[in-house]
Amino acid sequence: MAVVGAGLAGTELAWRLALAGRDVLLVSQALDHLGNLYAPTVRDAGFPAGSLFAEVAAAMAPDTDGWTFHRLLKARVEATPGIHLLQSTVTELDEEDHQVVLSTWEGPPLRARQVVLAVGAFLKGRLLVGDTMEEAGRLSEVAYDFLADDLTRSGVWLIGAEAHAAAVDGAPPYDVRFLTPAPSELSGFRVGRLARVRMVGRCTPGEHTYASVLGDAARLAAELLDGAGEDA
Repeated sequence: MAVVGAGLAGTELAWRLALAGRDVLLVSQALDHLGNLYAPTVRDAGFPAGSLFAEVAAAMAPDTDGWTFHRLLKARVEATPGIHLLQSTVTELDEEDHQVVLSTWEGPPLRARQVVLAVGAFLKGRLLVGDTMEEAGRLSEVAYDFLADDLTRSGVWLIGAEAHAAAVDGAPPYDVRFLTPAPSELSGFRVGRLARVRMVGRCTPGEHTYASVLGDAARLAAELLDGAGEDA
């Protein structure tokens, strides 16, 4: 199993699968940003009970600093048996011989029986701070333009979405525009045109919160573990 994207959804999914004994390749283009949040604090984050994020937030209470949270979360993930971290940028997905081949910007291809895209607001992400636009899904985190183009070439209809991050504790507000599959392209978590590919989190259509994204990751983990997510 390969999970592309190590934000909330990807990190939570990989952690749950690994706790159940699965080996998971968690791929991120920047491992230093693993589990990063949009806000610089976990105050009032509303992480659901039983999630990795809730456990880490509880362990550091009463501190709510986002950097402290990120550091502790990253350490928990790195210490979890079964999670294999890889810093790489996935650019293309090709299904062949009962597996998915993941092409990367760095060159060496990766292979997995199943792939979950948890790439957040990074499919053609464009971040706007005032009059400045950056090709990013979060501040200083580069967008997945090549992967978005590849999904389009595979016939996946992508539509525009937008999210807003309010100013918190001195951090400036910003907006991010990005792409998600049209609702008709997904059947649950499955991408209809790609039999071995699923999507979870903010990269799927609809409104999302920390709680909803982590809840979706938990539901997908349960689906994969009970066999409902396996190909016949």
